Amino acid sequence: MPPPDPEHDYIVVGSGAAGGTVAARLAEAGMRVLVIEAGPDPRRDGDARAQADYDVPAFHPFASENPEFAWDYRVRNSARNDAVFYPRAGSLGGCTAHNAMIFMVAPDSDWETLAAETRDPGWLPEAMHEHRKTVENCRHRPLWRLLAKLGIDPTGHGWNGWLPVEKAVPKRALRDAALIRALLLSTLASLARNRGWLGRICVFLRAWGDPNDLRRHAREQVCYTPVTTSGHARTGARERLEAVRRAHPERLQIVTDCLATRVLFDESGRASGVEWLKGRHLSRASVWAGHQSDQGESHARREVILAGGAFATPQLLMLSGIGDPAHLAAHGIPLRAALPEAGRNLQDRYEISVVHRMARPWHSLRGATFTPGDPLHRAWADGRRGMYISNGAALSALRRSSTARDDAPDLFLMGLMARFRGYYPGYSADLWPGLDRFSWTVLKGQTGNRAGTVRLASADPRDRPLIDFAQFAQDGEADLTGLVEGLEMARALARPLIARGVIAEEELPGAAVTGEALREWVRAHAWGHHACGTAAIGPVLDPQGRVLGVPGLRVVDASIFPRIPGLFIAAPIYLAAEKLAADILNGKEG
Repeated sequence: MPPPDPEHDYIVVGSGAAGGTVAARLAEAGMRVLVIEAGPDPRRDGDARAQADYDVPAFHPFASENPEFAWDYRVRNSARNDAVFYPRAGSLGGCTAHNAMIFMVAPDSDWETLAAETRDPGWLPEAMHEHRKTVENCRHRPLWRLLAKLGIDPTGHGWNGWLPVEKAVPKRALRDAALIRALLLSTLASLARNRGWLGRICVFLRAWGDPNDLRRHAREQVCYTPVTTSGHARTGARERLEAVRRAHPERLQIVTDCLATRVLFDESGRASGVEWLKGRHLSRASVWAGHQSDQGESHARREVILAGGAFATPQLLMLSGIGDPAHLAAHGIPLRAALPEAGRNLQDRYEISVVHRMARPWHSLRGATFTPGDPLHRAWADGRRGMYISNGAALSALRRSSTARDDAPDLFLMGLMARFRGYYPGYSADLWPGLDRFSWTVLKGQTGNRAGTVRLASADPRDRPLIDFAQFAQDGEADLTGLVEGLEMARALARPLIARGVIAEEELPGAAVTGEALREWVRAHAWGHHACGTAAIGPVLDPQGRVLGVPGLRVVDASIFPRIPGLFIAAPIYLAAEKLAADILNGKEG
């Protein structure tokens, strides 16, 4: 792909859930937009394996380690005092190219808090509901889709947005119907214990397990996980950008394998463009080392919009002289704007898994090697059938811990037909040994820790930044308590199945690990993958995402959130990007 044109109305650095969304919306509105993406297009530029890893929902773990577009970030784990693998995607579509495709909206309380803190009514739940309708094309509630056309719709779904959202219920899973039914009944029984069977069953029947139904907010329930697929193939920011480029080729230019190295400024101090290097795998976060083929700069008449994510955006701000003066001086970078909170406030959720070995292998996975051409892949390729239409989640539950800060569930328990122990190099190849494992992965939301940092390793834009989440440093004991409670809930779900011989044993952490030993095991092994907050509204940005004191520069990505929203980050990012695009088009430019 040739280098970018020299001048546009807007330059968007990054093409993920935020960058792709805002760039497409601006181009549709008649603006000339340049999107600069550091990685390749995984479908056009990758080999057959890369294309399959992108397309096939069940292959998403392999996408996160595919060397064609995987970025190997290492983050400091303070509990273990070492560096751990934190997969990111350097590709068109950003992390929507390798994520588990889960689409779950944030509770209204998160938007209410942000609106109150910013005094911007554009963040109120009612406004964000409208942006949801712009984004979501719900395809998993057909009856309500029909009723919505008649003006009857209490669900809050969007039915005509640009992002298809489906659910995966493989018919092949019926081969394990008895096991899955046992898991479901165990989960329902746990939810109803001491809480009233009738009420819990009514919640399930009313929303039919849909976690995005507005009527389920602040309720515990058994649910499925809605996914961003179209015809059971991955879809996301890449497809959004490609659709708009096809419709408006004169307005939207997308340049891949192009690493932004610095924001440029005019004589008045206004952001005026971006300096870049052209070449494959230029970031040293890339698994493969690359070589520069060209360098240059592009200019924006209106704004430069940074959308590189919670790691790359603060790095680019600091490389451009925006950040903590002492830190910039240590790397010989001239100060342009003293914003010491740039790169601070790094947040994540905590996750942990309890892994069980089943008494027998999953019948529905028989023949699966998780490679293109195996029997299950042929079923997916020929008719979008079989287990590979799923991201691996068999069953999920929304629960509340004793440390939840409000009535909304703060725990998400997801049952996976795999051995998922977290992220480490080679983890994707370790997920299905014997095809007989089941993992309850526990995600803890409403986390209180905001002590993480992103710092420059050097002034070389190709170097990976230094990332420290400072796990459990703030509100650590409360977060840890909630996470341990979630793990114990998962154990309770498995206990009757162990007694019946359906589950052979608890493999990890092991039934003998209890009490304080369990607490310390969770502290040492918890992980996350929803980084955000490193250029937050308040200390770094105004409520419309504009960088304080730097005209013409805006941030639109996960960095903007003062507090991590919801339970999964992708949907809040999509909605926030639509809100900020609306701000730009309504004349709130820097």
